[in-house]
Amino acid sequence: MKFLDQAKIYLKSGDGGRGCVSFRREKYIEFGGPNGGDGGKGGSVYFVAVENLNTLIDFRYQQHFKAGNGQHGMGSEMSGAKGEDMIIKVPVGTEIVADDGVTVIADMLEAGQTFMIAKGGDGGRGNVRFKTSTNQAPRYAEPGWPGVEMWVWLRLKIIADVGLIGLPNAGKSTFLSAVTKARPKIADYPFTTLHPNLGVAWVDSKEIVIADIPGLIEGAHDGVGLGDRFLKHVERCSVFLHLIDATSENVAKEYKTIRKELELYERNLINKPEVVALNKIDSLTKEEIDKKVKSLKRVTKSPVYAISAIANTNTLDCLRKISSFVPLKNKKQDIDTPIIEEAPIKKAWSPLD
Repeated sequence: MKFLDQAKIYLKSGDGGRGCVSFRREKYIEFGGPNGGDGGKGGSVYFVAVENLNTLIDFRYQQHFKAGNGQHGMGSEMSGAKGEDMIIKVPVGTEIVADDGVTVIADMLEAGQTFMIAKGGDGGRGNVRFKTSTNQAPRYAEPGWPGVEMWVWLRLKIIADVGLIGLPNAGKSTFLSAVTKARPKIADYPFTTLHPNLGVAWVDSKEIVIADIPGLIEGAHDGVGLGDRFLKHVERCSVFLHLIDATSENVAKEYKTIRKELELYERNLINKPEVVALNKIDSLTKEEIDKKVKSLKRVTKSPVYAISAIANTNTLDCLRKISSFVPLKNKKQDIDTPIIEEAPIKKAWSPLD
C-alpha cells in the first residue's frame, strides 16, 4: 500500500427539499384548506476516525464527497425524506484543515471520534405552515435551504509513542526491525526510507509504538534532501530516540545538526524528552566507543546508550529507558457504540469499501 499523508478534497452537504403548495380536495369537504408538507432536511457530512487505516492514498482517487439532498414535501401534509448522510472514514491522527492550509478545523485523535463538518440544509416549510385566520389559503411555500460546500485539506500525523530521528544511515530502520516485527527497507545507501514506518515493541508487558521517519540532513528545513515534511509524524510522540552512527568521525556535530533542524521546524520539539543512542558499536573498539560516548555527553543532558541494533547489544536497556517516558495507554473507545446522535447513519464511504 502506498503512503500518502496529505490530500485535498471537496465536501458538499445536502440541500433541503422545498416545501409543497397543495390543497385538500375531497368530494364532501367543501373547505379543504392547504395541506402541503415540509421538505426534508439535507444530509450532513461527517468525519469518523478509525484504527484500520494508516494512509490517505485512497483520497487520491476520490476527491468529491456529497451528501444526499432532502426530498420535496408532498400533499396530505407529507414531509419529504431526509437526505442521506455522508460518513468519511479517516485514519486516527488526521488533521482537517481549511482551504487556506493553516486553520485547523478538527484533529481526529481517537478511534471512534466523530466530527460533523458540514450540516445539511433545512427543508422548506409547506403552505400548511402559513395558514392563518386571515390567510386561509396560502399559495406559497419555502424553498429548501442550500447545503454547505467547501474544500478542505486532510493531513495525516502518525500517532506513535516513540519517534526515531537521526541522519540517513544512522540505523533507524535496522533498529525498528530489530525490536519490532516491522520490516522496513534496509540498504547501505542514504535515504533508503522514503516514508514513515511503524512498529510495535513490547517492553516488560508494556506496548510502545515506534515511528521511523526518513533521515534528516543539514538544511532540511530549506528542502535539502527529503526536507522536513515528515517531521510532522513525530510531533505527537512522547519521546525521541536520537540514533547516531558510531562510525562517523564527529558524532557531536551530527547530534547538533539534527537538534538544529528540529528547532528550525518547530521550537517546541526540542523540549520533548530524548534518549540518545550511539548505534553500530559492533564496528568499534571499546576505547573508541567510550571516547564517542563521552563526546556526546558533553553536548547533551539526555541519557546516552551505546547499542548495536543488528547485534542486539544493549537494545533492551535502551527500550526500557524509552518506555519510562511513555504514559500508559487508556482503554480504547468501543467504536461499536453509537457515535452520531443527531441523525442515523444512512450512507458511509470508506477507502476500505
